[in-house]
Order: sequence, then structure tokens, then C-alpha cells
Amino acid sequence: MVGRSSFLIVANRLPVDRVVEQDGTASWRRSPGGLVTAIAPVMQRRHGAWLGWPGAPDEELEPFEQDGMNLISIPLTAEEIELYYEGFSNATLWPLYHDVVAPPVFERSMWEAYRAVNERFARAAAAHAEQGAVVWVQDYQLQLVPAMLRELRPDLRIGFFLHIPFPPVELFWQLPWRRELVQGLLGADLVGFQLPGGAANFRRLCRRLLGVPYKGSEIFLEDRIVRTQAFPISVDFGELDEMVRRPEVVSRAKEIRMELGDPEHVLLGVDRLDYTKGIGQRLEAFGELLKDGRITPGEAVFVQIATPSRERVEEYRRLRDDIELQVGRINGETSEFGSQPIQYFHQSYPKDELAALYLAADVMVVTPLRDGMNLVAKEYVACHHDLNGALVLSEFAGAADELRQAFLVNPYDVEDLKRQMLAAMRATPHELARRMRTMRRRVATYDVDRWASEFLSSLESPSASEPAMSRSASWPSG
Repeated sequence: MVGRSSFLIVANRLPVDRVVEQDGTASWRRSPGGLVTAIAPVMQRRHGAWLGWPGAPDEELEPFEQDGMNLISIPLTAEEIELYYEGFSNATLWPLYHDVVAPPVFERSMWEAYRAVNERFARAAAAHAEQGAVVWVQDYQLQLVPAMLRELRPDLRIGFFLHIPFPPVELFWQLPWRRELVQGLLGADLVGFQLPGGAANFRRLCRRLLGVPYKGSEIFLEDRIVRTQAFPISVDFGELDEMVRRPEVVSRAKEIRMELGDPEHVLLGVDRLDYTKGIGQRLEAFGELLKDGRITPGEAVFVQIATPSRERVEEYRRLRDDIELQVGRINGETSEFGSQPIQYFHQSYPKDELAALYLAADVMVVTPLRDGMNLVAKEYVACHHDLNGALVLSEFAGAADELRQAFLVNPYDVEDLKRQMLAAMRATPHELARRMRTMRRRVATYDVDRWASEFLSSLESPSASEPAMSRSASWPSG
């Protein structure tokens, strides 16, 4: 791709993964995931460009095109990956924004790398954006980019979306660089959050930290207004609904149940291996149900998919060891000959295999201790056109705000987890159909395409760029 674009996505990673064939030849394949699914069609229609890191250290690539998308590579050194990505992004911001489930690490070298990488992204976006272009910055790794980009290119329309929770003021206050991050986000015209609570936390923080007034969803700076709004992200309902109707996926779902010994109940967890996901809590609850005799090993099997994640970070290596020890202990104490009640897989699966797993599962167990949204819950609902299946869902997942007909649970309460898992297994077909029908209607209506289109419509609306004083006769106190 040569020249500038009128629409830019700026994200930590490019939307493609490198695939190496058996003969050693390398190619690119579109990455799985909701963000790419949502934005790729928009980019193709607008002939936009996507800026991001290609995934390998010290790699400099010329701009290239893949799957109808113009891609611009932002290089990172091995040291920057360690300090900016594994360090400040995932050892500092990630735990801080997830209710300090693990203690955040505050190190100046990490912060300095984060700031330097954000500046590189901002300069690249400034260089590739047309006059008056729309730039949509994604997620917690790039929170300084909006202000840096605005300073370089005040003509741009800048949006930012945070895919993870935004913490309350009391937690955010711990961050030594709290002022810089908030000022970074205020460089955007529109800051989007998963839930209204996150947007409210940000507005309160702006007033307390910077003395900036707000009224309703609008934050009033001296020369402009920054709007804050919730845009709950979703999944490609149509694609998933079509996929699970394919004969080969239906057949694979039946095979999975047979391979598990055709139990009465198949429970399923699908998560990135992360300490925020509540994997240990759900396994503890399932183990206690087995020990209590309320379910038997032949009656129920729990399949836990734990996708490898951030394995160079010590906290994640320790978590993997803990989960694998827990699985071994529960299976050792409760297994019968020829069957293990917990089937644990530390690997990734393609989309069609996951769809078959969703279809095969009677109970989907989604129990994060804190989660911005959790798309697995919505994927499961999209895969059950048969109206079978039960969703056990943490109250601390963003999806719980929309999927109120799930079996909602407090994952910190093992007894509550046991009650809700058992209730999901014992529910009548009529009750399951009633719950699933309502949840499917919600996910079908508010799909990923609607999420993207509503954010961009709000960002590009004329009111987004009106100067502050023309819209407010008085200076609101909040």
C-alpha cells in the first residue's frame, strides 16, 4: 500500500498471523477473534489501513495487503516486547484494571518503554492518515496514542475503545503515571467502554485527578468536548449460527460426546489461561460436587480448554502449574476406571472445532473474577439454535449485563458456584429453551457489526467535533 488512508485502525497487533507450511514457506492468515471480524469489513469498504505489530521481535516489514486489508507493520524490539507488552501492559495495567486480582508491578523502565512504543504508533498513524481521517485506537496497550496523535495531527477524528474494564478511581489512583494515562485518553473525541460503569469511572477520575468538569456523558476541556459512551462488543452471530448447522460440525459434536463416554452432562470452559478467568474456582466447585456425591464421574464430565497465554510472564507460568496440579488432584481423588471427570487441554483450537464443542456442551461455565465483556458466553449462545444448553455466567463479566437469563453466579463463592452448576444441569428443557431464546435474541440483535457501526457513527457524527462553549452556556460542575 502506498499513500495515506481516510480510515485507520491502530492496535497492538496486526489482524493476521504468520503461518509456516511444512515446506518452510510462510504466509499470512487472518487472525480469529471478534475485533478482526468486526472491523475487517469496514476497512474493506473504506479502503482503510490497520497499524500494528506483526508478532515477532525486531521485524521490519514494508506495508502489505492481505485479505483485502492494507496492513502497516510497527516494529518492536525484544526488549520492548518484554517491557512494554509483557511488562507495563500485562504486568501493570492488566491486573490493575481487573480489580487487582493479582498485584500490579510498578516499574519506571516498563513505563518508559510503554511511552516510547505509544509514541511510535502515534507517529506512524500521523504519517499514514489523510487530512481529516478517522483513526480508531484499540485497547489498553495504546492509551497514550490519542493525545500524542492529536498533538501531531489536530485535524483527525480520533476514537478510542477499551476492551477491558476501566477500574474505579480508588484502584486507578495507585498508578504512578495516572495523570499521563488519563491525559492520553482525553486526546480522543470519543472514548468507548464495554459498560456504562467503566465510562462513569473514567469521568469521575477526570474530575478528581485533573479538575475537568463533565455533564452526562461529556467531558469539557478548554477547547473541545470529549464524549464517553458504552458500546458492549459482541460476536458474529450469523457466522456462528450458520457454522453449527453444517453437517460436519453437527457430526463432530456427536463424536465429542462419544469420545467423552457419552455422559448425561457435558460441562465446558473455554478460556485464555489467565488468573482473571476463575478457572480454579470453577474446577474447585466441580470437584466438590463430585466428592459430595451430588454428581458422579460417569454422570458429568468437565472439559476445560485453557488456551496458552503470555507464557513468558512468571504469574502465568505459576497459574498453569497450579491449574494442572488441581486437575490432577481432583481426577486422582474422584476418577473411576476408564474415565476422568475433568478433561483438561492446554492448547488452541480452530473455530469450527470450538463451535462443535459449544454444540456438544450441555452447560457452558464462564466464571471470570473480572472481565470487560467475555465473548465466549455470547459465542455459546449463538451456537445453540436448538435452544438446548445452559450458561453459568459470572456476575463480574460484562456479558452479565446483557445475558440476564443465564445462571448468574458469584465466582468467589464456591457454594454459589456449586448451586448454579447443579441448577443448570437439573433444569428442564422448557426452562432452558426459555432462557436461551431470550439470550439469543439479544446476541442476534446486538452483534459485532452493530457494535462497530454504532461506535463509528457516534465518532463521525457532527456533534462530536463541536467546540465545548458552543454547546454549554455554563461550566458544569459534574
